[in-house]
Amino acid sequence: MLSTKGTGPTSSGARGTAQPAPTNPQPPTTTGHPLRVAIIGGGPGGLYAAALLKRLDPTREITVWERNAPDDTFGFGVVLSDETLGGIEHADPAVYEAMQNDFVRWDDIDIVHRGARHTSGGHGFAALGRKRLLEILHDRCRDLGVELRFRTEALDPAGLADTYDLVIAADGVNSATREAYAHVFRPHVATHHCRYIWLAADFAFDAFRFEIAETEHGVMQLHGYPYAADASTVIVEMREEVWQAAGFAEIDEQGSVDRCAKIFADALRGRPLKSNKSAWTTFRTIVNERWSHGNVVLLGDAAHTAHFSIGSGTKLAVEDALALAACLEEQPDISSALSAYEDERKPVVASTQRAARASLEWFENLGLYLDQPPLQFAFNLLTRSRRVTHDNLRLRDAGFTGAVERDFGCPTGTPPMFTPFRLRGLTLRNRVVVSPMDMYSATDGVPGDFHLVHLGSRALGGAGLVMTEMVCVSPEGRITPACTGLYTGRQADSWKRVVQFVHTQAPGTAIGVQLGHSGRKGSTKLMWEGMDEPLDDGNWPLVAASPIPYKPDSQIPRELSRSQLTDIREQFTSAAWRAARAGFDLLELHCAHGYLLSGFLSPLTNRRTDAYGGTLEKRLRFPLEVFDAVRNVWPEERPMTVRISATDWAEGGTGADDAVEIARAFAAHGADAIDVSTGQVVADERPEFGRSYQTPYADRIRRTTGLPVIAVGAISSWDDVNSLILAGRTDLCALARPHLYDPNWTLHAAAEQGYDGPGVVWPDPYRAGSRRPQTGRTDAPKPRLTLGT
Repeated sequence: MLSTKGTGPTSSGARGTAQPAPTNPQPPTTTGHPLRVAIIGGGPGGLYAAALLKRLDPTREITVWERNAPDDTFGFGVVLSDETLGGIEHADPAVYEAMQNDFVRWDDIDIVHRGARHTSGGHGFAALGRKRLLEILHDRCRDLGVELRFRTEALDPAGLADTYDLVIAADGVNSATREAYAHVFRPHVATHHCRYIWLAADFAFDAFRFEIAETEHGVMQLHGYPYAADASTVIVEMREEVWQAAGFAEIDEQGSVDRCAKIFADALRGRPLKSNKSAWTTFRTIVNERWSHGNVVLLGDAAHTAHFSIGSGTKLAVEDALALAACLEEQPDISSALSAYEDERKPVVASTQRAARASLEWFENLGLYLDQPPLQFAFNLLTRSRRVTHDNLRLRDAGFTGAVERDFGCPTGTPPMFTPFRLRGLTLRNRVVVSPMDMYSATDGVPGDFHLVHLGSRALGGAGLVMTEMVCVSPEGRITPACTGLYTGRQADSWKRVVQFVHTQAPGTAIGVQLGHSGRKGSTKLMWEGMDEPLDDGNWPLVAASPIPYKPDSQIPRELSRSQLTDIREQFTSAAWRAARAGFDLLELHCAHGYLLSGFLSPLTNRRTDAYGGTLEKRLRFPLEVFDAVRNVWPEERPMTVRISATDWAEGGTGADDAVEIARAFAAHGADAIDVSTGQVVADERPEFGRSYQTPYADRIRRTTGLPVIAVGAISSWDDVNSLILAGRTDLCALARPHLYDPNWTLHAAAEQGYDGPGVVWPDPYRAGSRRPQTGRTDAPKPRLTLGT
């Protein structure tokens, strides 16, 4: 346990908000006196940190500054998870026991939409009043000897850092400490599209309630939950434009309260709502690149925020306090402790923020889902954050999940992923797609034995559709010298060999070809030798929509002339004709990832001033010409899909709204589905990775256009696939890396779910392996007594 040296605390005084800090706080060296800790902010996170630190070492001198009175609080109820409560119980049983006495517990979630109420059980919530939580923490801090200074502004953080050994900034979403050291913490603040107000009702809901109101001004939603035997938190939320149209901007606090009570009178049983200095606000997601500076550290909302729709604000702050206290115990000095705290908490918080962002955006786009079947709508809402999934929801409430499956059309015992799907004249027996993956293993564009084994093994592995890598339409259209092509008869014959193997040895599995041209991203090294790096020698000239290199050291492409555009269109047509002769079941046109056709779509890569550049309509012109030419030679009964990058992840580039219009344009020309990827268009992109992070773009295209979509990107489990399909966010799921890890991924998904039906068929030679092998005895009696020697 660490000890430190300092100059001693000073008396408190009101100093106003912090100004930019003139000095750099330094972690004190470890010598002989008890740790002196200053905590800015008397919310749950700051108070709990104070109690933990004092309990762990009663000699510590800990002072909490809170600008408000002890009984001031601007929220109503607090929801905590079992995981967080377990941590509290382990670290401080006295606090846990006091909280336990006031908890309201319930299991159900109600979703009310268009007069239908659907209930899902087995969720397990615990809540109590925020004021009561603060009282418990005040009492605990006083019992332990923490000094609490209410109605008192803290010194500026630089002054505290000079005086105390450790400064914990738990000063909330508007943290003055964070702003004082903004040049170090480097906060990123994202403001979102909904307004919300925090209110309360004088009765207890019997479940966590989500209610949707479709008004003349637009859709509004209520989030409500009990926090006492006679009280509930009620949050009313709506998009900014709905809030404006409904006139909330022109009425006062009481007027807003009364109007919300009237809109949601059914949910509130005709009872009024009450406020507590409540105001409409817009949620801000705060992310800090760093959480500590010298001996100053951020905690709770000062460090990070996560949308209230997953109930994580107080939870994260309390967990921060637990982690910080543990790191101070475990590490030899403050500097090491703060580094360990940040290393431990940042990944956890980032994961929570991704889930919260998904939930937030679902509610922002609620209008897209209003016409879903009621049960599917409820399932979609419950799984919006991607943390609640089909499988764990089935464990919580098998009856509810089974009803959703039946309504979706799943035969008894059939997981959603194993239901068939039809595209034009092709019926896929399940919803799993082996995503296109460049193998960089061809010679002169000819697929060889490697491709036969690679694609053949994945076809045997049970997927409904297996896609080739991007097959290039010309030698100059290759990404690398080892990319496959379809510009010679020899290449076509080799592809026919692969297709015949799939059709013969894996009957019922479809195989599709993806056609593309590398554009400005061609003439590069193999991926494992340097992805997107120019060849050291043997380069070929590049062409693109505009003469813009992909990276500063990349080759500058030539801008395509009208006659060259015609030549390339004919190259695509010839390749499609060969693909049809080879017997492929589906053709996908690659208009994503910054390759040639994608380069026409993005304003960042298309700077043309002719008929093929400028507005989105003009940027679409050449990709649509290619699509039409290919569709004309591709057999009528066989489907065509298009892969797009739905966002460039870069300022000024293609975004979600553009993606919808691009999808509409291809649909109007006969596309049967859109394969929705993102990014890789410009080298300086800033993607927001996370679990199934690209699916919201597919979801939006599907809901807005009605066109079938293929979702791709960080979909890794069969549970993810079932969840996305059943929620109606996609029609098919394309997986890449999971199929590299396990060529039999789909077969194993069926075995793990106990499914043996027409949606997936084990090849006869493999059928003996359709049960998981035994790994050893697990039923041996456990030791009950240990004897000494």
